Amino acid sequence: MGGIVFMVNEKMCVGIIKNNLMARVDPEIYEAALTKNGTREMDFTRRPVKGYVFVDPEGWDMDADLEYRIDLCLQFNPKACSDKKNLNSGQG
Repeated sequence: MGGIVFMVNEKMCVGIIKNNLMARVDPEIYEAALTKNGTREMDFTRRPVKGYVFVDPEGWDMDADLEYRIDLCLQFNPKACSDKKNLNSGQG
């Protein structure tokens, strides 16, 4: 991916790609998450990846904003699926 990704319970949770925060959020709140300051679709593959968002630095530069984003990721983590195939091949 070219960045740093933090795994929780063997699942991608949150990371940094270039200057952007990558956040894995519940697909049920995906559209609402996109309305937050600095948030856009994660288009790493040039197509939106449902359940993942990029957050520009102005959307997480304050401690409260960063904490909010990480809390969303951690709340969804227990419901998220793990892709053990990618983990085992080192491509995750």
